Amino acid sequence: MSEPKSPTPTPGDTYKGWLFKWTNYIKGYQRRWFVLSNGLLSYYRTQAEMGHTCRGTINLATANIAVEDSCNFVISNGGAQTYHLKASSEVERQRWITALELAKAKAVHMQAESDDSGDDCPTAPPTAGQAGSGRNAEIQSTLRTLNSKVEDLTTCNDLIVKHGSALQRSLSELEGIRVGGDMGEKIRQVTERATLFRITSNAMINACRDFLSLAQNHSKRWQKALQTERDQRIRLEETLEQLAKQHNHLERAFRGATVLPPSFSNPALGSKDDDNEFFDAMEDPAEFITVPADPKYHRRSGSNISGFSSEAGMDDQSFDELSLASNPESPQPFELEPVRKRRTRIPDKPNYYLNLWSIMKNCIGKELSKIPMPVNFNEPLSMLQRLSEDLEYYELLDKAAKCQSSLEQMCYVAAFTVSSYSTTVHRTGKPFNPLLGETFELDRLRECGYRSLCEQVSHHPPAAAHHAFSEKGWTLRQEITLASKFRGKYLSIMPLGSIQCIFDKSSNHYSWKKVTTTVHNIIVGKLWIDQSGEIDVVNHKTGDRCHLKFAPYSYFSRDIPRKVTGVVTDKDGKAHYVLSGTWDEKMEFSRVMQSSKGENGTEGKQRTVYQTLKAKGVWTKNPLPEGAENMYFFSSLALTLNEPEEGVAPTDSRRRPDQRLMEDGRWDEANAEKQRLEEKQRTARREREREAVKAASSPEEAVTEDSINDSPLKSAHQDNYQAQWFEKIDDPVSGETLHVYKGGYWEAKDQGSWDMCPDIF
Repeated sequence: MSEPKSPTPTPGDTYKGWLFKWTNYIKGYQRRWFVLSNGLLSYYRTQAEMGHTCRGTINLATANIAVEDSCNFVISNGGAQTYHLKASSEVERQRWITALELAKAKAVHMQAESDDSGDDCPTAPPTAGQAGSGRNAEIQSTLRTLNSKVEDLTTCNDLIVKHGSALQRSLSELEGIRVGGDMGEKIRQVTERATLFRITSNAMINACRDFLSLAQNHSKRWQKALQTERDQRIRLEETLEQLAKQHNHLERAFRGATVLPPSFSNPALGSKDDDNEFFDAMEDPAEFITVPADPKYHRRSGSNISGFSSEAGMDDQSFDELSLASNPESPQPFELEPVRKRRTRIPDKPNYYLNLWSIMKNCIGKELSKIPMPVNFNEPLSMLQRLSEDLEYYELLDKAAKCQSSLEQMCYVAAFTVSSYSTTVHRTGKPFNPLLGETFELDRLRECGYRSLCEQVSHHPPAAAHHAFSEKGWTLRQEITLASKFRGKYLSIMPLGSIQCIFDKSSNHYSWKKVTTTVHNIIVGKLWIDQSGEIDVVNHKTGDRCHLKFAPYSYFSRDIPRKVTGVVTDKDGKAHYVLSGTWDEKMEFSRVMQSSKGENGTEGKQRTVYQTLKAKGVWTKNPLPEGAENMYFFSSLALTLNEPEEGVAPTDSRRRPDQRLMEDGRWDEANAEKQRLEEKQRTARREREREAVKAASSPEEAVTEDSINDSPLKSAHQDNYQAQWFEKIDDPVSGETLHVYKGGYWEAKDQGSWDMCPDIF
């Protein structure tokens, strides 16, 4: 028997039902009657209000639909209207989401088609109103026809299920009867039911043929209409860009005449509009725009200009180059001796088929770190090795350590925070979850001047501590906990924790956090990754700050994808540098010569205008090695991370057998080994909990499995797990609690003494 289905909204039909809508903090969620019709979602207090009083309506064509948890979802049209809704169950929520997504897709399609004048040239050109109504009527008619065919297919499917079940019962009965008088009657029943099944199957086939024929007839038309729409959009964008540039020029000219001092006016700016970086006014407008500063800043010394430092007279030479050249105490460059030739290839990724939906459908809304996943989703690196990849562009911190100015140093630190995301643009594989006590060392002291150590310091929640120090005068430390949620269409990964960088010479202490990573098209389509959110890089010693904004991808935005912008300000909030670029390619910075607010200084409506000197490149992504697409899109550094090395700790990620088997292409063996290691880890955890309960219990108390599971010591013991090479402290500078390196690892490696390391593999 087929399960009852929720009604599917069709063109012209409505989808109705009760939902709970958030009103305010006093009343909370209130029950409301919602009606979805023709791309519009309206709500009423009761069903009786439908004839006279509508409480609100939102157009789905311009709305965003986001799922929060099993029953809650949000509909917003960019800020003017936002509905926080809750369904009575997860099934009911999914029915509404399906209906809303379908209605939104049709509304967007109808909006795009409404301006099209048709595919074929009519003999007599219709008026604009006739063309629009004709196109609308044609689309509505076609959609109704296609929908009726889908309903026919649904009916045929139900009949086939019904008659097929009856036929199966008759066949079963026929097998069980003896030869006799009932044989003829049973054969007649089977013949009748087989005939019904054949007729229904033929009807199903004919309905499929009609649907396919109809879809093919209209496919070419719709493709041509879509191409026409794209051409019109491109022409419109070009026109808007020209108008925007003219408006931008007029706005600056007006400011130069009425607001800015005469020395800041620049009559030649009109001829340089093509060089300006212009930020379009989208749904989420940019916080600032930049324009070239007056050329006289490149000729005059800033000492003659009130309010600016003497460095304003610098022209073609970057500020950091001048500051480094004038710094007599800067460490002199020395030749780094390569100690070994690192590998440049790993075995190609096998082409194993895996039914993704069969696994992921049970993970919706859950924490993925607690769900055992096959290695088919992974890449042959652990999360500790992925953390070590943040050091791929360590040269940025080397340069930052030489800067005399803390504001210039901030530019390099900010660029370093952005560079850590460049390796993720094609990396859709999931790193291995480290086992508790697992470590990873990255010793590049003789080659690059730094050493790095990571350790998994907690299992639930999973947390990794990282410590790196360089002979160039900087120390990097971080503790990262990953929270992830699967939402059906996308996977959100939220890094929790802090990253800190301390420079020896200046004692400047920086801290920042990571942004959210989103993996799109989990079920259907090609996987792609986006980074979005905001980062505040803070210098706790000077009060300097850099606010970085990672713009989320938007189909309707004219901005380049993966865009990052930022402003470096001092403790008083005065802007000194502007950064711009993308997190997957490069970053540039420009010195700010002058800034001006909107006319009324109203935040959220007017944007700050920065007049800047010529931009200087601060970071550029290294090219991927040849054949990277067959090697999990690993960078040159990533290819060396799992290379076997002598002398590393027994807990090092390079010694993980399941990870090694996966890299060698033996995925079935890797899955079996992964299950063995996870079970070994669970057994070790239960043993630690049992020992903790014994230590805390009196001799008369019986220690049972239930007492262990119910004991509050279970969670307390995990919180008190002692890491091997890190210790938890309260940082007095940043005010955060994190694990920091306590020493001893490299000394143990030199002595070859690993007695204190746990047996985790």
